[in-house]
Amino acid sequence: MVVFPNAKINLGLNIIKKRPDGYHNIASCFYPVPWCDILEFVPGEMLSFQSTGIPIPGQEVENLCLKAYHLIKRDFDIPPLSIHLHKIIPIGGGLGGGSADGSFMLKALNEYFELNIPVKVLKDYAGRIGSDCPFFIENKPLLAEGTGDLLSPLSIDLTGWHLVIVVPDIHVSTAVAYKNVTPAQPKYALPDIIESKPPEAWNSLLSNDFEVSVFSQFPEIAKLKNEFYRQGAVYASMSGSGASVYGLFEKTPQNLAKFKGTIWQGML
Repeated sequence: MVVFPNAKINLGLNIIKKRPDGYHNIASCFYPVPWCDILEFVPGEMLSFQSTGIPIPGQEVENLCLKAYHLIKRDFDIPPLSIHLHKIIPIGGGLGGGSADGSFMLKALNEYFELNIPVKVLKDYAGRIGSDCPFFIENKPLLAEGTGDLLSPLSIDLTGWHLVIVVPDIHVSTAVAYKNVTPAQPKYALPDIIESKPPEAWNSLLSNDFEVSVFSQFPEIAKLKNEFYRQGAVYASMSGSGASVYGLFEKTPQNLAKFKGTIWQGML
């Protein structure tokens, strides 16, 4: 079976409050985008995992695809698999590619072996893999609150907009990004902006609270965002805690060579 785990971007990201457990309450719109990895598995004599494309750091046993397999294996009698992940979505850029891989593995196992696991239960499995993973079970625009684990529908459709994502060769530590953010209640509730204002109005209303912290440490990322506006973007933002930056355009920008980093572009 072959599936194509896709990335996501954050439309706005508010860091609202630090929790007693050390995590933070946030508000953000997770929006799926068609920049995809390739994930394939077939039944085999023994469990195996292979990855190609972008090198994946860390130990193989920690890969979220394998974690997803073992979660399902505990509760269902599924055979060993030969799993192959071709990694295309840049790692650690705030695009959720690893989370998508794990969640798509859950969904693919459910479909291939006809396990009939309800969506709610799949989301419970996904939450045990990672905080962003439940979003990719439904894989549609959702408001993420709490630590990102509380998901609710949002009425937003960017079909027809041209999206450009650039991932510079910069590593941004999520822990450090959080450390340098001052949590605060936003002036405008994110759903009110997303659902009632067009993208052309977002620049002055919709913000990613990580940008102040990250831009001060990495001015190159701030320059990248400014370049999006020079190229004609109606809205540009960092996704997650970076380092990826995206822009929404009414038509394809003509000078992509100005953007330094790994580039993806396409229609939503």
